Amino acid sequence: MSCGEPHETDCSEVLDHLYEFLDHEMPDSDCTKFEVHFEECSPCLEKYGLEQAVKKLVKRCCGSDDVPTDLRAKVMGRIDLIRSGHLVPEQDVTDMTDVTDVTATAQE
Repeated sequence: MSCGEPHETDCSEVLDHLYEFLDHEMPDSDCTKFEVHFEECSPCLEKYGLEQAVKKLVKRCCGSDDVPTDLRAKVMGRIDLIRSGHLVPEQDVTDMTDVTDVTATAQE
C-alpha cells in the first residue's frame, strides 16, 4: 500500500513495523517518524486506525481469557524465530490447533 507520494519514511517501512508502533515497542525517534508519516499519508493512517481498532476489539473480547502456558511458549518461540530471520516450517504454520481451540473458546 502506498499513497504514491514521496515521504521521508516510506509507506512500506511504516506498514512493516506498524505493530511495533501500536505496541509501543520502538524507540521514540522512530515513533515520531511514524507520527509524521501518518499526518502526511491518509492510506497509512487508515490502516493504522483499522489495526488499532482490531487490537482494542480483541483485548475487549479476549483480554480476560487465560492463555495456556504451552501455547504462549509456542507463539513466543515462533515470534523469536521470525524476528531472527528464520523461516517457520510449513507444518508449524498449519498445525495451529491450540490457537484454533483458544479462539473457539473465546467466541463461546
